[in-house]
Amino acid sequence: MKKVKELDSKELAEKLREMQLELSKEMASSEIGGSVKNPGRIGEIRRTIARIKTEDAARKTKNGRGE
Repeated sequence: MKKVKELDSKELAEKLREMQLELSKEMASSEIGGSVKNPGRIGEIRRTIARIKTEDAARKTKNGRGE
């Protein structure tokens, strides 16, 4: 969580795209029956994406740009 809070908005958006791409690759690999190197990785990626989205929302609210 500390790493997510240290990123600026541009880096945060880039990290989010990167994690979503990684999640889709992991999900596709498991869907087609491929062996998964680390079965807990999908959950870890999903939690990281949620942390990034939460931090982004908090920053928008703090700056008065809430939706």
